[in-house]
Amino acid sequence: MPDIKALLAKAKPRERTVKVMLDGATAGEIERLEAELLEVSEDWQPSDLAEEHPGRGIAAQIAELRDKARESEAEFRFRYIGDEEYSSLLAAHPSTSKEELFDSDSFPRALIVASCVDPVMTVDEAKELFKVINQGQIQRLFDAAWDVHNAAGLVPFSLAASALLAAVGGGEK
Repeated sequence: MPDIKALLAKAKPRERTVKVMLDGATAGEIERLEAELLEVSEDWQPSDLAEEHPGRGIAAQIAELRDKARESEAEFRFRYIGDEEYSSLLAAHPSTSKEELFDSDSFPRALIVASCVDPVMTVDEAKELFKVINQGQIQRLFDAAWDVHNAAGLVPFSLAASALLAAVGGGEK
């Protein structure tokens, strides 16, 4: 049976990386074009076989903008900060109600800042970031920070990877 020193030598804090798209204007333009594409496609019937679908140009614009949107994605890597630091962070952001574990306004942002190791950011830098990304993206960052501190699973399971291996062969180990 291994001793605690051997286990500690192998132990590494949990990490998780998420992507956030930083170009909100492009996201909005894609949504506008998708609505336009749906509108022109609803009742379109070609008058002859040579007639081009009116949405073809719109679809091409959407494809270009999706490439631009992917280029604006930034990766954020989160790492578990340790039991004592995490407990101190929770204590520094107490809830004002009995139903919540922490202050829902200040704690999520503090946890993001404390556990994001790439890019490292200050509280002021996080405030600037949160002025331009939306609440869904902030929630995505918080979910990743929360998961590295609270997820209990042993080995993360990937349904997509398992399905691909089953389809192309190779199975699961």
